[in-house]
Amino acid sequence: VGHGGTRYNRSFERRVLVSDLTIRPTAKFIMVRAIFCVLIFLVVEIAWYTQWRDQEKLQFLPIIAPLVLVSPALRALRRQFTKTTIAGDRLRYDTGTFAKSTRTIQLSKLQDVRVDQNVTQRMFGVGNLSIETSGEASRLTIEDVDQPQTLADEILNRSQHGTAV
Repeated sequence: VGHGGTRYNRSFERRVLVSDLTIRPTAKFIMVRAIFCVLIFLVVEIAWYTQWRDQEKLQFLPIIAPLVLVSPALRALRRQFTKTTIAGDRLRYDTGTFAKSTRTIQLSKLQDVRVDQNVTQRMFGVGNLSIETSGEASRLTIEDVDQPQTLADEILNRSQHGTAV
């Protein structure tokens, strides 16, 4: 009973703590590239030892062949230092190995989450998430995430409900 005999109906809000959500780019494509590069490396090394060993102009080949492994190693390193975290009412996108860039977005300002998948991404269940907020002309794109539609739905749910379910 309130003042003046007026009765107020108050519904109590049930709050459930939602754990932080961490999103990283998938390792699937890195693994495919790594396997492909290892195969190239092995073919070159075997060809050198069995056929090209006596050719003086190809003596550098066993030393240079491991360079094909640099590309997947750099991509794995980039993946390790790229992370999106949703904690509370904020989405934070961190990227960078030596120089770091962080972008923080309030979930309440989120307007659109779009999933884009090319044919290869669809085959592997991977896609790109594009997040657009109110008041900003730019869009944040998180590339090559596993289960992109599930993540998009979860981000939208968290933006609408905050930490309460």
